[in-house]
Amino acid sequence: MDANNHYQYGIKSTLAQCWAISGVWFLQLQLGAQVMISTVVIGAIENRASKDANESLSITSEEASWFASLLYLFTPVGNILSLLLLDRFGHKKCMILTNIPSIIAQIILYFAENVEILYASSILMALTLGFSNAPSLAYAGEVCEPKLRGALTSALNVFYYGGSIILTMVYSITMQWRLTVLLTTVFPMLTIAILLTTPDSPMWLLAKGKHSKAHRNLSRLRGKVSYEKCENEFQEMVRYSSPSNNDEPNQKENTNAWKHLFEPEVIRPFCLMTIYFFFMNLLSGLPLLPYLVSILKEFDAPVNVEWTISFSMALSIVGSLMAVFLIRTLGKRFLTLFTLSICSVCYIAIGLIGVYWKNAEPTTSWAVLILFLTTILISSIGITPVSWTLVTEIFPAKSRNILCSVCTGVCFIITFFMAKYYPELSILVEFYNLFTIVGIVGLFGCIYFYFYLPETENKTLQEITEFFK
Repeated sequence: MDANNHYQYGIKSTLAQCWAISGVWFLQLQLGAQVMISTVVIGAIENRASKDANESLSITSEEASWFASLLYLFTPVGNILSLLLLDRFGHKKCMILTNIPSIIAQIILYFAENVEILYASSILMALTLGFSNAPSLAYAGEVCEPKLRGALTSALNVFYYGGSIILTMVYSITMQWRLTVLLTTVFPMLTIAILLTTPDSPMWLLAKGKHSKAHRNLSRLRGKVSYEKCENEFQEMVRYSSPSNNDEPNQKENTNAWKHLFEPEVIRPFCLMTIYFFFMNLLSGLPLLPYLVSILKEFDAPVNVEWTISFSMALSIVGSLMAVFLIRTLGKRFLTLFTLSICSVCYIAIGLIGVYWKNAEPTTSWAVLILFLTTILISSIGITPVSWTLVTEIFPAKSRNILCSVCTGVCFIITFFMAKYYPELSILVEFYNLFTIVGIVGLFGCIYFYFYLPETENKTLQEITEFFK
């Protein structure tokens, strides 16, 4: 059955869903800023770029790599914490709670006088990042109707990169990393205010046996339509979610959720997502973010590094906006294959130009810089937004909360290892050779996804689950 014909709602439904998911969008704005904090802090301290005359903090290259990678190492701890609390408190309350360590992390970072405080703030931001992913991704996938799910969830990346560019632009203007960090505390405060106005997920309410409230919230999410108009969708949700005939939570169902982890419709998409996150990290440049200042200096193009970083984040926003429209028209499978192949070719070209065309300065510098910025744009159109959109829809309802937590944890463990050992690898195989190797590995990813990645766009959650059985 075509998902487009399942439900007939109007513009009010679209606006209601945008309003509901706006809390998730602003949470992504905050997370995007936090991920870029290490880039700003490391660049400012290592290069003595801060305008603050009283700045005395200094770090070694080894300490910088730990500060950058701790953000990803402790993210799975946040995933586990959210997993323990999500079923009990629901998506909305968990998303509100995640802002508390965020505010604390940014305040102590502002007052940091030694590297240990830097580590502590990075760990707290990691807990925020990990704790927020499962509830926000699951919520985004559950409140949207099938025809809008791809576009609205891919918009998460627009706000994520929006937070990154706001942070980098504030630093480019002030050239004071402490002031920049302090100003970004407005993000979690704004996020809390927005989340307080949004409804709980109908599917979570159904899992808790609260059928009447779930029906009422679904009506609100579809533009306050009558119960009769959203009855078909509600009944499909009832069939799809864990069956419960009681108003009290069924403890046995929570135990069964863990048993479902070993079923084919869970194992297959989990393996697919693990491989997808590996290639997304490899070709999107996410693990390279903390080292962008040194990478751009290595390219040696005659540009202002701070503003070039801001420009790269602007390209990510442009790509994410394009993804909102292209995912629906071209599908996730095509965008994955197209963008992964382009990024792979660009990385190979960067490596070959850097090694074999050294005597053509400044042409070489401009060529590798343009190719690198191209990979940032292209990855934000496809492999990055598609990866997070797939997480919201690819797992069955009974195990979605658990698998969203586990998958995001796996993603950031991969990011940790790539970020932590990037400096050593770039020395071991040499800077430009590393780009060539990454590009070649990326081409193997294209072959894998050609055979194993299904098209999920415009499919109901039930249809996607059936595919993996």
